[in-house]
Amino acid sequence: MTKAWYELDSRPTGARYWAAVVRKQPSAVLVALQLFAIALLPWVESEPWGRAVITGLSLVAVTFGIWVVRSTPALTWLALLIGLPAFILEVWSVLDVDNVPVTFMAHLLLAIFYLYVAYGLVAYMFADTWVTKDEMFAVASAFTVLLFAFAYLYVAIQTLAPGSFIGEGTNERLTFLELLYFSGANLTSVGLSDIVAVKSHARAAVTIEQLGGVLYVAMVISRLVALTVMRGTRG
Repeated sequence: MTKAWYELDSRPTGARYWAAVVRKQPSAVLVALQLFAIALLPWVESEPWGRAVITGLSLVAVTFGIWVVRSTPALTWLALLIGLPAFILEVWSVLDVDNVPVTFMAHLLLAIFYLYVAYGLVAYMFADTWVTKDEMFAVASAFTVLLFAFAYLYVAIQTLAPGSFIGEGTNERLTFLELLYFSGANLTSVGLSDIVAVKSHARAAVTIEQLGGVLYVAMVISRLVALTVMRGTRG
């Protein structure tokens, strides 16, 4: 049956339309923010103001991450309790670069926050047996959130123990992009990386990420695929 003209005109347009899209598919926006941050890092990281830009991206990701957790079974107040101090310490570490305790705590809290957001997204995907479009985007967003979580953890580790990771150069401190690249190689289990963990705490963290990447594919993705197949056979 053809819809009447007043029904067609009632559809949201412009800003209202995109606001409705964000409300219905927040996981898609989160993964888009994460991918944008990855693409932007090579352009800004080497600049003197690069840390400020990265910190600003962290603010956007943290703020939206809290909003996404609100739409999942995870507790919003706990996300705020972790995320806001993490961002404040991150700004402090930009202003006081040589402050080792502040830099360590900033990146450790950011790692914990991103891990918590990933937990909230996984809990959201496991909350029912009906696969929605946003849950499909949640698969990608949870994976990218885990990618950043371990990258921040690696930054925290090398802050306390310089030389925990070595790459092509001789620098004791690798850049965030280098550690993000290393995190991606481990989480996806491709093994394509010229960076190596050489100290005990770094190797322990890398081992946990490698196991997490394998379990993510085995538990989360396989479950959603099975539910999608079951839905298709029933239909």
